[in-house]
Amino acid sequence: MNRRPYSVLIAAIFAVLLLLFLHSIAEILLLFFIAVLFAIYLSAITDSLQKRLAVPRAAGLLIAILLTFVGTAGVVWLIVPPVIAQTQGLIEAMPILMAGWEAQLLQLARQSPFWEQFFGTLEQGGSYTGTIVAQVGGYFRGVVPYIFSGITFVIHFISVLVMGIYLALRPALYREGFILLARPVHRELVRDILADLGRTLRAWIVGQILAMIVLGVLMWIGLELLGVPYALAFGVFTGTVAIVPFFGTLFSTLLPALFVLGTDGAMQALWVVLLGVGVHAFETNIVSPMIMERQVNLPPVLSILAVLIMAHLLHLIGPFVAVPVLCVVMVVGRRVFVHRVLEGKGFRRAIRDRPIELRLSDEGAVLIHPSAFETTVPALLEK
Repeated sequence: MNRRPYSVLIAAIFAVLLLLFLHSIAEILLLFFIAVLFAIYLSAITDSLQKRLAVPRAAGLLIAILLTFVGTAGVVWLIVPPVIAQTQGLIEAMPILMAGWEAQLLQLARQSPFWEQFFGTLEQGGSYTGTIVAQVGGYFRGVVPYIFSGITFVIHFISVLVMGIYLALRPALYREGFILLARPVHRELVRDILADLGRTLRAWIVGQILAMIVLGVLMWIGLELLGVPYALAFGVFTGTVAIVPFFGTLFSTLLPALFVLGTDGAMQALWVVLLGVGVHAFETNIVSPMIMERQVNLPPVLSILAVLIMAHLLHLIGPFVAVPVLCVVMVVGRRVFVHRVLEGKGFRRAIRDRPIELRLSDEGAVLIHPSAFETTVPALLEK
């Protein structure tokens, strides 16, 4: 009796049920992914302390947590009070600013039928800026995930921190446990992919933090030189949204430009736009290649596409995790689909390559590469 059709049907049903289950817990998986990123960040500091100072892992992790806490507290103490003050001033100035925008939009609509049709017909007592603000506000009220609501946010925030600390404390336990889920002939491939993912995400995290700092500082200094009010608040905003490719650049450049457009005119707004373009071009072409060391080479089109897809799937939080998700997809796609499927290397490989040994004929001593017991020969040769 041929049971193959029934096997295929059962596998298809199981796959559909699995996809439905994953969709139902998408927010929880997102929290776990953020916890993994946090664990990789802590592991980067912990591993560095272990290698350079021979600090035990538990002590190194504690130092990493303390350094993170002290650094975060220092940033909060130095930057948050003036940023809050400037943000409050910016909010208070918004009515006057919006009045200026409204006058310019009305004038533009009167001068051009195209813009009048584009903006739409105003009802009695209505305004263009009011309509835009209502649409934007309604959008964000609809897309903010439930993880940002009240006590639930606190619970999830603490859960991410705790999961990240446990993952960083004993990474081998969770890594080897995940590898055991694969068939024995595939475990070396899974181990190599996880190692590649760890290197890639670590490079992205370190590079992204440094790039955000550079962008925020340069934008702050440039806006101060141009005499733009609330320069520090705009600089912090620029550094924060820099995690979102292209769209972060767009918003962080247009927001201060729109602000000075309503107060100082089009020429000052043009200078702000040129400043934003120059700062982001400097970061993209000089700072990022130096920081990333070409370990994370993401095509711009794929980055923008990833942001759009993640925003559609996970709404507001999606763009902030789009790039690390793209890194994971590219590494897995390259190591599995390209190398193993398209290039015909297959999935059934030797259980494990033997460590590299260099035997010296005169004394009979043996030198073993320090990474030989942590990775396979092909992965070792790729370094």
